[in-house]
Amino acid sequence: MSEQKSHICSSFDGALYELKNDVLMMSSLTDRIFQNAMSALLKRDTDLCNHVIADDEEVDVLEMQTDEQGVRLLIRFQPVASDLRAVISAMKISGHLERIGDESVTIARRAKKLNFEGVLQEVALLEPSQLVAWAIFRDSIRAFADGDCELARNLKFKDRELDAMTNEVIERLTSGISLGPDAARSYLDLIFVARALERIGDHAIAIAEESFWRDQGDDIRHSYPPKK
Repeated sequence: MSEQKSHICSSFDGALYELKNDVLMMSSLTDRIFQNAMSALLKRDTDLCNHVIADDEEVDVLEMQTDEQGVRLLIRFQPVASDLRAVISAMKISGHLERIGDESVTIARRAKKLNFEGVLQEVALLEPSQLVAWAIFRDSIRAFADGDCELARNLKFKDRELDAMTNEVIERLTSGISLGPDAARSYLDLIFVARALERIGDHAIAIAEESFWRDQGDDIRHSYPPKK
């Protein structure tokens, strides 16, 4: 390899390493926002709700920076094969992280509304879903960071567990809507939170699928057995 080609490869590897680290930094912030949103809901902490909403703006900025950085890499180096997939997957994963941040804001906004109402014991129904959604998210980031293809492929089945939990929770919450208009508003807020947790799981699965595509070149988005 000539000295010029070696320099180009070294420059690309360095830029790609920086892009991946930026995505991981973004994932850490998104993780914190998600956890704070659920803490704000469970602890009825309006100040923490406001922090979540404010912090999400930083996630938005990081997504735009990641996209710009990725486009510069594509234009400057014109990568192919696995290098091309590495850049594109990082850009797409940053988009899913931004959407997880948005869903966390939805949780925080609903929590703020609930704080003006009486305490609902049914809030506790959301804790198991939160734990599963968080586990899927954490594992998806680990699959991206470590290149763990087996983990990335198997996460889809964990997401189906979250889907089933969400349906059960919503069914139980729907029964409370008949208690009157005041109670109905609160139960609807909790249903929106349950749906937000489900969508967080969906975006986390998409992160795992992008990681698998980056490392294996195979699209596994529609390769799973049909839901029963």
